[in-house]
Amino acid sequence: MKNQNIIPQKNTSAFLAVSPSFQKIIFIILTLLCLSGLISPPVALLLGLIVANLSGHPFLHLNHRATSILLQISVVGLGFGMNVNSALSAGKEGFIFTVASIFCTLILGLLIGKWLKIDKKTSHLISCGTAICGGSAIAAIAPVLKSDEKQTSVALGVIFILNSVALFLFPAIGHWLDLTQQEFGLWCAIAIHDTSSVVGAANKYGPEALQIATTVKLARALWIIPVALLTSVMFKNKSSKVKIPYFIGLFIIAMLLNTYLPQTAIVAPYLVDIAKIGLTITLFLIGAGLNFNVLKSVGVKPLFQGVLLWIFIATAALLSIMYFN
Repeated sequence: MKNQNIIPQKNTSAFLAVSPSFQKIIFIILTLLCLSGLISPPVALLLGLIVANLSGHPFLHLNHRATSILLQISVVGLGFGMNVNSALSAGKEGFIFTVASIFCTLILGLLIGKWLKIDKKTSHLISCGTAICGGSAIAAIAPVLKSDEKQTSVALGVIFILNSVALFLFPAIGHWLDLTQQEFGLWCAIAIHDTSSVVGAANKYGPEALQIATTVKLARALWIIPVALLTSVMFKNKSSKVKIPYFIGLFIIAMLLNTYLPQTAIVAPYLVDIAKIGLTITLFLIGAGLNFNVLKSVGVKPLFQGVLLWIFIATAALLSIMYFN
């Protein structure tokens, strides 16, 4: 499953004019700080945002690949801290919410896109990113849709901005509403766009929330396949292949080993700790890719569509969980 990172750009938006060497030193120091385990994923994201816009990202051309690999490894590592039986229970609970929210979001996104007169492909990518799993869904749907670089980049930018906000906003709302870990885990898996921020927010809320959120989100990611097939019919394109997030299978294997192989208990805690550090670095890199050029390129209407869809799915999911679950 590919990460949501924006198409590489030059660091022309950095506020401070620093030498390339000093730029690299700053970046490496902050990366080591994330590796130390002393800072939380939300703080890492904030540090990335700061460095992106003050001094710039010296390795921006490598960012997309690095975040994609790190996120996948981190999620598989988290599987060593989860139990299959609990995961199946969480998956069943989130299934109805998943199906209803995905198709309602796609339909509403189509209507909002027409109302705002947004480019049809850009609008559909934003809807898919909101409905399923953020940038991962966009990365999978874009080749099927045959969207151009600008359409894909704008959709990624919208999801990326809202995803960053969610990492800080959702835990605060969860505590304010006194949600249980089970309720919060299910809510953030449905309403936060990308896996990285879902895991980051849930990890901050608690271990039970983390298990539920990760399981439901990865199960949700599998809906990329039917939505991609639906997209090929809608846009009359039957030639493109759908990219399946195969690493989810490794996550399942990790859970099976942790549940049924007692010897795994020796190394499992260390693997989970490493995975959490990997997630922290991932969010730092994601923030470091969000410079002013990305914000400027998104545009008001696509961002407005993304916000409206996000408010809809977050509110509907929260009310359903609180009153009908």
